[in-house]
Amino acid sequence: MIIEALSVFPEVFEGYMSASIMGRAQRAGLVEFRSHDLRDWTHDRHRTVDDEPYGGGAGMLMKVPPIAEAVAALSSTPGEPSPHVVFFTPSGAPFTQRAAERLAACDRILFVCGRYEGIDERAYALADERISIGDFVLTGGELAALVVTDAVVRLIPGALGDEMSNRDESFSTEEGGGLLEYAQYTRPAEFEGAGVPEVLLSGDHARVAAWRRRDAIERTCRWRPDLIETAALTAEERAWAREYIESSEKGV
Repeated sequence: MIIEALSVFPEVFEGYMSASIMGRAQRAGLVEFRSHDLRDWTHDRHRTVDDEPYGGGAGMLMKVPPIAEAVAALSSTPGEPSPHVVFFTPSGAPFTQRAAERLAACDRILFVCGRYEGIDERAYALADERISIGDFVLTGGELAALVVTDAVVRLIPGALGDEMSNRDESFSTEEGGGLLEYAQYTRPAEFEGAGVPEVLLSGDHARVAAWRRRDAIERTCRWRPDLIETAALTAEERAWAREYIESSEKGV
């Protein structure tokens, strides 16, 4: 898999993408990450990528020509598939685990990272997809690109080492069923009066699995009840979840 980022600050990606799981995935040949300097596609001595907005207003907008030229050049790399082009914008679809799973199936992705006041609206015609990582504003799209890259790379088979690691995590559509992940504990068995649930110390795998499932549903009901309607639940689990939420709302 090839993941690329187009940015005016390509050096931002170096440290994170060479560390931990991201670095290991690259060294294992599971993913290749490339960052490109948008200024390489400018043609004036100041390497200008922005200009004042028509109609006035604060800030500077990123110009269309460098972006269009860069996307065209990167999309025609000999011997490689055309990239799935992603722009980050508040008008984009909210990024979710399902979106990460879908992007993980791509052979090649190109993230276009905005800066300044934003991007000339005409540049979005180049996008295959627009994504928002939340209802807040960042200085640039680089952090958003790293967030999405992290979520995608860890889904590539072999990236985490243990193939089961990402199958029952929060929001996972596989064993996790779209729920928050169950609570987890490690040594010591007791810390400042707070112990570990007895069932986790029992060695009974069936009881542990049942407890974890119930705890995942309960935690989702408590903190993210909006996920319950789309979660993969049995009829009995769904009835219990609705009863739990109703009781919580009543303060029972």
